[in-house]
Amino acid sequence: MSSSYGENFHLTIFGQSHSPAIGVTMEGIPAGEDLDLEELQRFLNRRAPGNNAYSTARKEADVPEFVSGLKGNITCGVPITALIRNTDTRSQDYSGLDRVPRPGHADYTAAVKYFGAQDYAGGGHFSGRLTAPLCIAGGICIQLLRKEEIGIISRIASIGGVRDEGALTASTAEKAFPTVSDERGEEMQARIAQVKAEGDSVGGVIECAVLGLPAGLGDPMFDGMENRIAAIVFGIPAVKGIEFGEGFAAAELCGSENNDCFTVEGGKVVTTTNHSGGILGGITNGMPLCFRVAVKPTASIAKEQDSVDLQTLQPEKLTVTGRHDPCIVPRAVPVVEAAAAIAVYDALLQRRKEMR
Repeated sequence: MSSSYGENFHLTIFGQSHSPAIGVTMEGIPAGEDLDLEELQRFLNRRAPGNNAYSTARKEADVPEFVSGLKGNITCGVPITALIRNTDTRSQDYSGLDRVPRPGHADYTAAVKYFGAQDYAGGGHFSGRLTAPLCIAGGICIQLLRKEEIGIISRIASIGGVRDEGALTASTAEKAFPTVSDERGEEMQARIAQVKAEGDSVGGVIECAVLGLPAGLGDPMFDGMENRIAAIVFGIPAVKGIEFGEGFAAAELCGSENNDCFTVEGGKVVTTTNHSGGILGGITNGMPLCFRVAVKPTASIAKEQDSVDLQTLQPEKLTVTGRHDPCIVPRAVPVVEAAAAIAVYDALLQRRKEMR
């Protein structure tokens, strides 16, 4: 099923952008886990819309309503289902998009796939709104991984050609704008404001690292850690690329430059560099798992664009109305963390099965 992920920690996301509610059902979390629901809410608030000048004006509280699987805040061993009510929808802003699709959006492909029966209001099931329930699952996994002394950190690496400075060595989650360099962050915000004023949008790159991972997670071939992470990261709307470690830059290096030499520290095998991004042969090697995600500019922009009328097959000019992020990147940072946490937790559960 296209809206499901995971083998050991299994989740299914449901709903549409303007349906009464969206949500997630999670299976595989053991009974007796004590969840901090206030911490989970703080994590969800990082993704929630309407909180700053560079996000959509749509206001949603994004408070999860757990309808099964918890007794208070303790998991009880059965599937956990959580809902988020949609309260600030304006479906009239999307009238006509079933006939004249937005360039860069899934309006056209959804119409072909579902024979015109798709819910196009707010982008339907293709909307970034569906990352809210993904963050419920990911926020829970982040807490469970922390108990294993595994942490996830991230930052905005670039927006619209403005690049962050400094290495990602600590969490940026407490910052209003999650960059290592506050100065570069201000320049990125200015770039977003500029394209917003022009009725346009801009994309960027998010960097993420998983710290404290043991060696041995993942598999060769089709279930490698790169595969597992990429599969769920590409479930985030607007993600167009992912690279691990040196990524594409490794193609410009010699083997002597790209290879991570082994040594021993504190009785543990480590590498002197981390060009591989913590993964060899699809399996974690105990070093930080590092990857970067490319996020395209928001498809819904105010500038007039060329489209077609799907009923008459005639050219049509389109000006998108409604409320849209001029840049998706800042709100996508916790979503990337959530995706990484889910993939890692699923692999961790698989490893525990193998070690029994």
